[in-house]
Amino acid sequence: MSNIVYFDLETQLTANDVGGWNHKSEMKMSLGVTYSTASAKYEIFSEKRVADLITLLTKADLVVGYNVRRFDYEVLMGYTILDLPHHIPTLDLLEVVEQSAGHRLSLDSVATATLGIGKTGDGLDAIRWWREGKIMEIAEYCCFDVKVTKLVHEFAKTHGVLYFVDRFARRQALKISL
Repeated sequence: MSNIVYFDLETQLTANDVGGWNHKSEMKMSLGVTYSTASAKYEIFSEKRVADLITLLTKADLVVGYNVRRFDYEVLMGYTILDLPHHIPTLDLLEVVEQSAGHRLSLDSVATATLGIGKTGDGLDAIRWWREGKIMEIAEYCCFDVKVTKLVHEFAKTHGVLYFVDRFARRQALKISL
């Protein structure tokens, strides 16, 4: 049985705080969340447990995330010498969607049009919660993002399609091959 690990993280700092998007490794993880198909459990990782998170990801048969290569792994590389995007077998759903649509689409856009459920916040909310010491809010938000990512992945695998709403408010289909 293979172990698919769904993954998302939130940061302590914004891109502006660290001098721009080229410095993601300095944004510091506030919380990371995984869902493992092997254990059928969610796990929440604080910054103190970032090494455990990286170990879990490197042992997965496949890590599934949304913008995980260009964001989450880049943040984690502030904590490891591993070149995570090239070291971990990864399915980045944003890359799949971008290849099919010809442009980037948000997880919220895809999830809302495909599943009828949207995200419960955004990354800036999570940073504000971090600054306010509201760790449970970050954990709930990040867990929900992992669940939405898992549901979008399963839908795409089962149906070979995902949906989004275009700028004219029309629901559009994207053929997806995973």
